[in-house]
Amino acid sequence: MGSWGRLVLGSVLLVAGCTAAGSPAPTPGAATTPAGSPVATGCGSKVETGSLPDWADAGFSGDAKVPHVFGAKGSIVGVLFGYPLQAGRTDGTANKILWVGGPAPTSDTSAPDTLVITATLDGTATTVVREVAGGPGPSITDMPQAGCWHLELRWSGRTDTMDLTYGAPASTGS
Repeated sequence: MGSWGRLVLGSVLLVAGCTAAGSPAPTPGAATTPAGSPVATGCGSKVETGSLPDWADAGFSGDAKVPHVFGAKGSIVGVLFGYPLQAGRTDGTANKILWVGGPAPTSDTSAPDTLVITATLDGTATTVVREVAGGPGPSITDMPQAGCWHLELRWSGRTDTMDLTYGAPASTGS
């Protein structure tokens, strides 16, 4: 078989593997593994593993590559130090997220600086509110159960949204 035939056959097999029954094809905005491979999550926001934007890399050295998620408007980024995020962690680690707000187009001094996160579990009416005093900054942002959480973020007169997937806690063998 010529190289063209191998290319066509490989493409057909790849498409068939991605759409086989019981194996949904990856969706746009799927998360990525720490190695950078796409993983379907059902959540709309994508976990990036490349470099942080210049406005979000203060305090990092060199070409920092850490898992992070951009808000839908691109006005905030969540740097995920506790990646992958897990609900009900029992292993002594935490869901550490550094929230970094992008450059503000204008300054609204009348709006509170506190970052208010209103999170809703996908497909449910379950909603929780988390606050980060002083605005975007370091936090432990836990959710009460595993799943895709839709976050509405409000701070200093600004808003953005993103989705974060929280997995089930890793089981510890008895």
